[in-house]
Amino acid sequence: MTVLAAGLALLGSLFFALGAALQQFEAAGTSGPAVRRLLRRPRWLLGGLAIGAGTALHVVALAYGPLTVVQPMGVASLLFALPCAAALHRRRIRPGELGAAAVIAVGLVGLVLVVPQHSGSPYLGTGEAVALLGGAAAAALALWAAARRASPAARAVLLATGAGVLYGATATLARVLVDGNRELWFLAAAPVPALIALALLQRAYAIGHFGVAFAALQVADPLTAVTFGALLLGEPLPTGATSLLTALAAAALTAAGTVALARTTPMSPASGPAAR
Repeated sequence: MTVLAAGLALLGSLFFALGAALQQFEAAGTSGPAVRRLLRRPRWLLGGLAIGAGTALHVVALAYGPLTVVQPMGVASLLFALPCAAALHRRRIRPGELGAAAVIAVGLVGLVLVVPQHSGSPYLGTGEAVALLGGAAAAALALWAAARRASPAARAVLLATGAGVLYGATATLARVLVDGNRELWFLAAAPVPALIALALLQRAYAIGHFGVAFAALQVADPLTAVTFGALLLGEPLPTGATSLLTALAAAALTAAGTVALARTTPMSPASGPAAR
């Protein structure tokens, strides 16, 4: 069953990567609030379906194998996404891009595996839920404001990080709805950060630095979920010298890989279908 879980998670990562590459290809070169225009593009919608299929496969994989097996397989989406994007833009992938992505993937796997698993049911009070949504919104707003004055590559990173923070908040709220308390207003509020995250992510994709934007999303989403889980749900963080050193080394690898990816990945052409 563990092999089946790993295979399903790996296939889910491929679907997720393909969907992200398709959406970035359509978003490249757009400016302003482009989501409504993108909703009329079949290839962008196909990308959304692929992302949905990848997420569903990841959830099914969790039914057949432990989180410690399934989550590291999800990190492979970064390694799949770069060749998919390069093929769509009809260019060859650079060895440096894959090398930097591999460094980020190793760092992410290290961070995922070092976080202790929590077996209890999560509970979120009204005050904590407001803090969750307010904190995520404030962080995303600050990142968006900083992005307005940044270089193109840094702007893509900041916007994608903001999207990752909001997706992490959505995941935390979803986990509470599935396994813990089921407040009606939680259910109504959950789509709001996800929709704002979608808009921020498309702005990041429109800039053209897909590799580093997708990497920033992959890093920010799980780290935000872990942070909110620790602060608001009482979930454990790594303890002990070995775990802390591993977490620091993994974080350093992730940061170094992201910087390297920003320097090695070329900007996607802004003359794609969304730019015309």
